[in-house]
Amino acid sequence: MIQAFIDGASRGNPGLSGVGVVIYTQTKRIVTYREFIGSKTNNQAEYQALRRALQLGNLIASRITILSDSNLLVNQRLKKFRIRNSELKNVSREIDNLENSYEEVRYSYISRTLNEEADFEANRAIDDYIKYLKSP
Repeated sequence: MIQAFIDGASRGNPGLSGVGVVIYTQTKRIVTYREFIGSKTNNQAEYQALRRALQLGNLIASRITILSDSNLLVNQRLKKFRIRNSELKNVSREIDNLENSYEEVRYSYISRTLNEEADFEANRAIDDYIKYLKSP
């Protein structure tokens, strides 16, 4: 089973946003990923990070644990909270399909301090985009 640490970052709500994904086998980091995703809300960025982690993880293993510091995302995926936002409902259906390609998908809420690598990648995606805009 692999572990995917995920984070979505948004500077503003909505605002410039990025996703970060860091995937581990038992103790070895095997994937580090970041992507600028345009102007999104923080929740939209979190869901995009999840979508990307499931896509990347599917290339590696059939069992995955998603670790996120978004209490809302984790509880929505565990069906403890309802999804009210229409855009998140659409992404959630995509995620349902991605989950079906796995033998097992687990979700775990973690503190922000345990998610620093994914947070770093999500914010770096935004920083890289801003640098690109400012370059001649």
